[in-house]
Amino acid sequence: MIRDEQAADPAVRARRLRADAARNREAVLSAAREVFAEAGLDAPLEEIARRAGVGIGTVYRRFGCREQLVSAALLDKITAYADVAERALAEPDPWAGFSGFVRRICAMQAGDRGLSDLLLITLAPGEQLEAVRARANRSVIALIDKAKAAGRLRADKVGEDLLLMLLGNSAIAAAAAADAPRALPRFAALMLDAFRPHPGTSLPRPPTTAQMTRVMRRLAVAHGCGPPAAGPDAI
Repeated sequence: MIRDEQAADPAVRARRLRADAARNREAVLSAAREVFAEAGLDAPLEEIARRAGVGIGTVYRRFGCREQLVSAALLDKITAYADVAERALAEPDPWAGFSGFVRRICAMQAGDRGLSDLLLITLAPGEQLEAVRARANRSVIALIDKAKAAGRLRADKVGEDLLLMLLGNSAIAAAAAADAPRALPRFAALMLDAFRPHPGTSLPRPPTTAQMTRVMRRLAVAHGCGPPAAGPDAI
C-alpha cells in the first residue's frame, strides 16, 4: 500500500522522471562519443540512439540539433586539446613546447574522427565548447609568438598555418593511416621542419582569418552542424 501511495505521489514521479531523463542523457552522450570517434561528426544520429538504447525522439528531446549534441559530447575532448596547448605554453623550451604540441595534436586528431572533424569546424558562438576552444586558441597563438621571439620558429608563421596542417593531417589519417601508419608521424615531422626558420626563404601570403573561418563554417555545415555558410562577402 505504501508503495502504491509513493508511486502516486507527484513529487516521487517527478524525481523518477528526472532520474530517467538524466540517465538517458548520459547514455546518449556516451554513445555519441563512441560513434563520432568511429565515424565522424556526420554519423547517423539513429546509430547513436540505437547504441544508447533510446528512441531517436529522445535524442532530439535532450539535444535540439546535431550541433548541440556535438558540443555536449565532445566538450571533454576540446578541453583536453586546450590543456595540451596550455602545457605546451608552460614548457620552458619554446621549440620543445611547440613541436610537442604539434605532434600530440596530430596524434589526437588521427586517433579520433570526431575530434578530427571538430578541430576543423566552428560551432555556434554560444556553445560552451567554443568558449573552451577560444581559450585553447589564445594559448596556441601565445605559443607561436613565444617560439618566434626565441628565433625557433620562422617569422612568417601564422596561426592559420596550423589549421592548414590539421586539414592535411585529417586527410592523411583518413586515406593512409590503416595501410601506411608511418605516413602520419612523417607528415608531422615534415611540417615541423617547414615551420623552422629558413633564412632567405619566404612563403606566399597566408589565407586570412576570415577566409579560414568561412572554410570552418562550410565544413561544419557539411557535417550537419549550424546554419548554411555565409557568402564570400559576409565577413
